[in-house]
Amino acid sequence: MQVYTYSEARQKLAMLLDQAENTGKVIIRRKDGRTFALVPEKVVSSPLDVPSIKAKITTQEIMDIIREGRER
Repeated sequence: MQVYTYSEARQKLAMLLDQAENTGKVIIRRKDGRTFALVPEKVVSSPLDVPSIKAKITTQEIMDIIREGRER
């Protein structure tokens, strides 16, 4: 894991963001010795967020299929 000074981080912010995305974490050290971790956020997506498909089916056909499935 690479450690950068505050000044380096300011000058190379775009590169640090890319590196954090690739490696998971980048450390930035201030002059007083305190360190901070730059960590990318996890993308939160819904399990219901699925790509759509093109189907030639009517609303009534969908409703009939659902009713049939519930009757079983």
